[in-house]
Amino acid sequence: MTSDPKAVEQYLHEHIPISAAMAVTVSALHPSVVLSVPLQPNINHRQTGFGGSISTLAILAAWTFVHTQLQPLSNPYRIVIQDNSVKYFQPVTSDFEARCSPPSAETWQRFLKILQRKGKSRIKLAVEVYAEEQLVATFLGNYVALDIHSTS
Repeated sequence: MTSDPKAVEQYLHEHIPISAAMAVTVSALHPSVVLSVPLQPNINHRQTGFGGSISTLAILAAWTFVHTQLQPLSNPYRIVIQDNSVKYFQPVTSDFEARCSPPSAETWQRFLKILQRKGKSRIKLAVEVYAEEQLVATFLGNYVALDIHSTS
């Protein structure tokens, strides 16, 4: 599942219904996760990108990164967002995409080591949102992964 963008897209639409309402497509999974949306279902009263859609797409991109990276592990994990911040730079007047680049190898390995040892771990991920190759927003979010079988 982790290497097939269409399977991940279907998973998102089935398990996170807002992704279907936004018409999210999975454009790439490796090395970065890239999620795209058309402008039309994500507009505001000014016919520009709705801030909530921009934020949601960024949240989904980082969540999808963690989800796909944890899929090969033997334990099932619940992934939740703990907190986030978004900075908007200009109005979005076209289709847009969110790009979640992987954290450093050291950061990811530390996250995995704590997760496997404690059944719970936290990681901060950055996402950039682009419209027509122009940076329109940045996102920072803290995600927590929990081993669903862990008692901690």
